[in-house]
Amino acid sequence: MSRPESMRDAAVRRRREEVLAAVGRTDGIASVAGLTQGGHSRHVIDALCADGVLLRLRKGWVALPTADAQLMAAARHGVVLTCVTQAERLGLFVLHSPSAPHVAAPPHSGRAGRLAVTVHWATPVVPRRPHSLVDVIENVLVSVASCLPFEDALVVWESALRREMTTREALARLPLPPAAREILDAADMFSDSGLETLVVPRLRWLGLALRRQVWISGHRVDLLIGDRLVLQIDGSTHTGSQRTSDITHDAELMLLGYHVIRVGYEQVVHRWPEVQERIMRAVAQGLHRA
Repeated sequence: MSRPESMRDAAVRRRREEVLAAVGRTDGIASVAGLTQGGHSRHVIDALCADGVLLRLRKGWVALPTADAQLMAAARHGVVLTCVTQAERLGLFVLHSPSAPHVAAPPHSGRAGRLAVTVHWATPVVPRRPHSLVDVIENVLVSVASCLPFEDALVVWESALRREMTTREALARLPLPPAAREILDAADMFSDSGLETLVVPRLRWLGLALRRQVWISGHRVDLLIGDRLVLQIDGSTHTGSQRTSDITHDAELMLLGYHVIRVGYEQVVHRWPEVQERIMRAVAQGLHRA
């Protein structure tokens, strides 16, 4: 028969649970300094590590065994997840996943330079708080602007604006480097997807009106070129009832005198010359005119 839990045992158990709860609130990883500043005992933290309940990543950092692998790696090496890596983690539209993680490190951090990662050394436009493992959205976007090709970076920026993670006004007030300022000037938060972000700049040379997300016959069309040429852009998961609804709308548009070109993710990203030629032929035939 087990003995009743003593008051001392109950207090120890409660303190352990409080530490674990605190670590859980910070994505399963915490700095020991942050925990002790929050009133938790270093002795309890050490005991949890000794028991294998917490992992000691490096001096000053602990984690739950179930914590995110990228965050644990960042804590182990004293870096911050940023640029396209953090953009993907935030669910932003990213055209090409990086082959290696992108991290930020202080200018004189020798440790980061030895890692199999892409390191961003620039001073952040928004100061990083102590013990942060992921960058704030403003720093992510500035890193993206300096690192990726213009189109790829613009897709990420418009995705962030579309999801209201930041605003054009807030970004404009920051000391942005030239590459970031150029992307901000080009960004349009009203595109419905990253694919639209790619298409519009590629078609500006036509010298025709390009209007995104125009309502026609009770539905929005992705892009209206001129007066009558409609470009519809399907995402990579465009199937099922949505596909059926769009085909019906295409038929309605054609009955109203519009010419519809519908393309998919693979065509826009990997076979753009074919799409462009189809649009050019339609324009040459005057299908964009009322």
